[in-house]
Amino acid sequence: MTHLDHLVVAVPELIDAVDRFEQQTGVRPEMGGAHPGRGTHNALVSLGEAYLELMAPDPDQPPPAEPWPFSFDELEGPTIVGLAVRPPTDSSIEDVVAAARAAGHDPGDVVEMGRTRPDGSTLRWRFTLPTGLHGGLVPFLIDWGDAAPPAATAPGGVVLVDLGAEHPDPEIVRDALAAVDFRLPVRRGPQPRLHAHLRGPAGTLDL
Repeated sequence: MTHLDHLVVAVPELIDAVDRFEQQTGVRPEMGGAHPGRGTHNALVSLGEAYLELMAPDPDQPPPAEPWPFSFDELEGPTIVGLAVRPPTDSSIEDVVAAARAAGHDPGDVVEMGRTRPDGSTLRWRFTLPTGLHGGLVPFLIDWGDAAPPAATAPGGVVLVDLGAEHPDPEIVRDALAAVDFRLPVRRGPQPRLHAHLRGPAGTLDL
């Protein structure tokens, strides 16, 4: 099966979100760097085998030419807006894309992306662009290649206790999840929503 790689949490302002996360959990996310040309920057915290990414508009970059990813301009507070999964160790990202398409779900083409770290180095990866399908409940795919994934390098101490989703039509979400070979509990709810319960040394946090 594919494995959870990370959760994307959109926030209106990054430093404020980092401060609040530290106050609530006892672990301070590490600044990850900027996404050149996309108008965003991030901070990261490890959840063990996966990690959490706080992402916000970058005041040092102009707004992107396209609409803001993850509807940053409509945020009222921290919101889980997506999740990424990585292929099994015996499969490539192309294998998972092909299998998903054969099952009736198109995750999108594999593209390359990079991020400039605070030390000036560049981290690169390959992924399928998030589509926002079913309210962002269906994960996009990511492949770190030979690079160390952020889950292995970001500050640790926070545990993902629970992860689930809600949707008005759970079955269509479950079908798409099955196509990318990922298990996520989905129950019926009034609107698409991802929710996570985190535990750190200083307390818990619900997103």
